[in-house]
Amino acid sequence: MKIKFLFCSIFAFSMSYGQYTDQINSNRPGKSFGAYSIGKTVIQAEAGTYYAQEKHELLDQKASGFGLDLALRYGALLEELEFIGEVQYQSDKMNTPFDSYKRNGFKNLTVGAKYLIYDPWKKYVEKHNVYSWKANKKVKWRNLIPTVGVYAGANFNVGDNPYSFPTDASVSPKIMLLLQNHLAPQWVLVTNVIADKITTDFPSYGYILTLTRGINPQWSAFIENQGYMSDFYSDNIVRGGAAYLLADNMQIDASAGVNFKDTPGIFNASIGFSWRFDKKYKPVEINSTKDSKDKSKDPSKGEKRAEEFKAE
Repeated sequence: MKIKFLFCSIFAFSMSYGQYTDQINSNRPGKSFGAYSIGKTVIQAEAGTYYAQEKHELLDQKASGFGLDLALRYGALLEELEFIGEVQYQSDKMNTPFDSYKRNGFKNLTVGAKYLIYDPWKKYVEKHNVYSWKANKKVKWRNLIPTVGVYAGANFNVGDNPYSFPTDASVSPKIMLLLQNHLAPQWVLVTNVIADKITTDFPSYGYILTLTRGINPQWSAFIENQGYMSDFYSDNIVRGGAAYLLADNMQIDASAGVNFKDTPGIFNASIGFSWRFDKKYKPVEINSTKDSKDKSKDPSKGEKRAEEFKAE
């Protein structure tokens, strides 16, 4: 899950060396983006179906229905670079005091790319103290330094869309700052700071905080808070859920979310599936700074150590 590392303990070791991990790391079932890319030449699909309900007490309106969402991710050109296409299509029924009618359309259609610009774990080799269990379990200050990524993309408003505002442009930009902290062997915190439709008359600003815990090698759980604000609409949504690793390249998930107001009140529930194709991936090797220095002092210590790039 959105980093949502299903194998958090494995990630604690592998994140020192780069982007790719042995197990799939999906952005589902939450809404945030992790700072790491999936790895060069890797293709990943993340799909789900959901139920959504909105009830506006003041206007006496209620809408409920189902939707499909799909994200396609592709690592290309550089190990740190990833291209992402997102589609969300919904069909529901709106009931008002005067009428009932069906709606359907794209709630989200976005294409963009993200890039890892800073990784505090790159070329870092963590020492394990064989004499002290306490020393190995204590808080490590390096964990407080976030991995940093950036995202830039474009929203597309297609056709007569019942889910868009009348002033929405046909194309508008979206940018995000992506921060990620591996707080402990089983805990990961992802923070997204979002500026959406920033060149239009009514931009939207928001954030997403996602805290994930790896329960065991197959299960992980998360809790998430998303807030956004614009001149048209502001809200705060809390989500929670879990993911299960079916195989190294396959994951299933389930989640639910709710807000805390009634203008409108929102509830949604989702199940999903993520799949990764990585047969063409070739490990990218880097030389450990520490080992390179050791060899320069004493050539008899052997060849420079090289590790595979791994991470989300």
